[in-house]
Amino acid sequence: MKNEKIILVTGSSGLVGSQLVKALGEKGYEVRRLVRREPEEAGEFAWDPEEGEVDSAALEDLYGVIHLAGENIAEGRWSKEKKRRIWTSRETPTALLASRCRELSTPPQVFVSASATGLYGNREEEQVDEASSPGEGYLADLCRAWERAADQAEGKNTRVVKVRIGPVLSPSGGLLEKVLPIFRKGLGGKLGTGKQFMPWVSVDDLIRIFLFVLEKETLSGPVNAVSPEPVRNESFTKILGRLLHRPTFFPAPAFALRTAFGEMADEMLLGGAKVAPKVLLENGFEFHHPEIEKGLRWALKSE
Repeated sequence: MKNEKIILVTGSSGLVGSQLVKALGEKGYEVRRLVRREPEEAGEFAWDPEEGEVDSAALEDLYGVIHLAGENIAEGRWSKEKKRRIWTSRETPTALLASRCRELSTPPQVFVSASATGLYGNREEEQVDEASSPGEGYLADLCRAWERAADQAEGKNTRVVKVRIGPVLSPSGGLLEKVLPIFRKGLGGKLGTGKQFMPWVSVDDLIRIFLFVLEKETLSGPVNAVSPEPVRNESFTKILGRLLHRPTFFPAPAFALRTAFGEMADEMLLGGAKVAPKVLLENGFEFHHPEIEKGLRWALKSE
């Protein structure tokens, strides 16, 4: 049955975006994709955020927007230029798209923007949820600016949902893409003390979360897209090693990580937060993969 609702998606070629576009199509939505190159297929529309340009045809008669675009945070060392590009790739396109949607005579009913659990910073043993204050550091500041930009879409007829995504478990890409080669060689180990919490979510659950917040008409504001059971890095390491039948005797000392990755080591590898998906649970969302072992088994089996 045709849904007849039009959803505009950015970042549609990425790990999450490509699967989300497929899931939306299977549910009967008409999907439009904003692309930075010359459009090549039906449903593609051009935009150039740096120049403030969006094909106006892409914005006509929208039910919703799902905005995922942004440069990879975990790719490469954080130089000043890299940090500038990461920031600009999130704040500028988000503000452009949000403001254009708000200016429409018939704005979309929902504007869903990606964000990240990096907003909470390093919280050690403290459990945080959507009502918790932001943390400190580059990622926390970035996420605050990113979410403020998304809030520009909010209006009388438009609800804004900011999906704070944790590290993603996937059979292809995401967190496992970086660690599996090391673990399969038997060279895996905890990072630093290993006591830091790792919020995480399977890509299967993440796609379902985006569909859930899109369709839950009473839901707005921040939503933590993480499993209800965060895991410490040392536990993640042991479970992954056991599932791969490999030893995990090679810890990565904090000084070595800081030498290799600089500022990114403290914010993404050595720090963490015990993040709870309070809003999702209160609204009745059911996770397919609530536990890390179940999530890892699914991802490894699906490779």
